Amino acid sequence: MSDKKIYIRKPKKEFSKKIFQLVKSCSNLDLNSEYLYLLQSTHFKECCSIALCDDKVVGFVSGYKIPNNENALFIWQVAIDENFRGLGLANKLITNTLKRKVNSDVNYIHTTVSPDNKSSIRMFEKLAKKLNTQMKSKKFFKKEDFIDAHEEETLYEIGPIKKQKEK
Repeated sequence: MSDKKIYIRKPKKEFSKKIFQLVKSCSNLDLNSEYLYLLQSTHFKECCSIALCDDKVVGFVSGYKIPNNENALFIWQVAIDENFRGLGLANKLITNTLKRKVNSDVNYIHTTVSPDNKSSIRMFEKLAKKLNTQMKSKKFFKKEDFIDAHEEETLYEIGPIKKQKEK
């Protein structure tokens, strides 16, 4: 897929259906309601990014600033079309989100990952390395915290993030 141009940008409402379909195609992700993806494309667009190739959404990162910790950006979901994996797209989407003026006060990235999702853990390790910072982990949600069968979720904290001067 490297011969096609990929554009990274904030999502817009009109992309929410395509975001929903992308997340649905990623079997390791929890699919949320279409309504949530509409909210992420409108209310939370400053903390989310999409990757487009020929008007197809091939990547999506959703996030939000943690309400009681505005210096932390929580990355909620990372969805990459299977044909576009291995290109470093997830890190590019997160970096795009961090570069926005509204996120200039973000010093930490938080995320949760289930222990068996080794590819996501590796991706966040690469992100920490790219940002020249550390990644710490701790137990966060236990199986018992969920109604339905769900793995535990480990909290990963990446930071502090050193601000890069814009060129």
